[in-house]
Amino acid sequence: MEALIVSHTTSLRGIRAARRMYAAVPWTLLSKVQQNRILKSCLMPATTIDFDFVERMGFWENSSFEQLDMLIGMESQRRRDSRICSHLISSLPPGAIMHVAHDLYSCSPAFTALLCSKGKSVGEIIPLLMELLGTYTLPEEATLPISRGDAWRRHGLVADQQPDDPTMNSAAGSMALPVQQAHYHCNPAVTVEELKAVAAWATSSRYAAFRTAVKYVVSGSASPAESIMFGMFALPQRYGGFNMLSLPKGGILLNHRVDFDEQALHMSSGIPYAILDAYIPAANMELEYNGIGHEEEAARIHDGQRNNGVRGMGIAIIVINRDQMRDVVALEAIARTIYRSAGKCLRYRTDGYRKQQHALLNTLRKAIGLPPC
Repeated sequence: MEALIVSHTTSLRGIRAARRMYAAVPWTLLSKVQQNRILKSCLMPATTIDFDFVERMGFWENSSFEQLDMLIGMESQRRRDSRICSHLISSLPPGAIMHVAHDLYSCSPAFTALLCSKGKSVGEIIPLLMELLGTYTLPEEATLPISRGDAWRRHGLVADQQPDDPTMNSAAGSMALPVQQAHYHCNPAVTVEELKAVAAWATSSRYAAFRTAVKYVVSGSASPAESIMFGMFALPQRYGGFNMLSLPKGGILLNHRVDFDEQALHMSSGIPYAILDAYIPAANMELEYNGIGHEEEAARIHDGQRNNGVRGMGIAIIVINRDQMRDVVALEAIARTIYRSAGKCLRYRTDGYRKQQHALLNTLRKAIGLPPC
């Protein structure tokens, strides 16, 4: 098999598979000279693709619904095969291609994010960038449904949907427990600096939303829910957010570590530090998202001790649950409280702000495969 460079949705699927399996992207980044040479030597139309090998590596699933995205450097490399979608590109930014295995190459996480952003809004791009910057990954099987704008279903249930939701079918509704969006802990796949470098290269108007999204994202998100929470509270009002990135002292810091002093250590029953889901320095306040895992008794006991320690450090805590993360009125009340603690006032400067907030929330949910609320 000659050189095959997978791209777009195919490379994103492979990146998620690698992060789930190895907790990292273990591939080798090519130099600019190497990647240009590989692009010119891509598969010719007569060359056979080992689809089974590509599938084993996690990039593709043999089904009638999924195409294999690949880069080509010349029109003569284009194929007439319903299983393949060829993308012609004449030049590449530095750090665009990684070597995966023998004759198999993939777009890097930063370049993949750029390619997958085409035609999407800022709100759709933010969760993907936060995932690649963060310490979690969605599973690879979620990639195709999300790319098509569908809700991602697992075991008959739509992720994050309640068992008594009337929109569910009877078979799914018979399950006793709610489903929380599945994700896996891993190392970050990209840095903000790498995203900025790709954004600086992508000067075309088709990537304007990507360049804008890169300006707002931060590293450190530990779950899809945290990425939604960040998007709602951090983004400017013109996108439907509460504009907390404009607050002084850094805006919002995700998964910020606070080491306890002696008094806080006693208050926490010996817990030495806390990782704050979202810390707003200007208000000296933490936003803590409590998903399903926090509802168990052992977790509630630990959370109580941990929160005592945080309060012992003089930091106020606002806990947000799943229901509140679907309610923009509740989120606005929380935002007003934070602004007040920071000595500021939340003022709307645009009309139709509530409609924009609902639109942003549902856009962020859609980008990780959740149904609208």
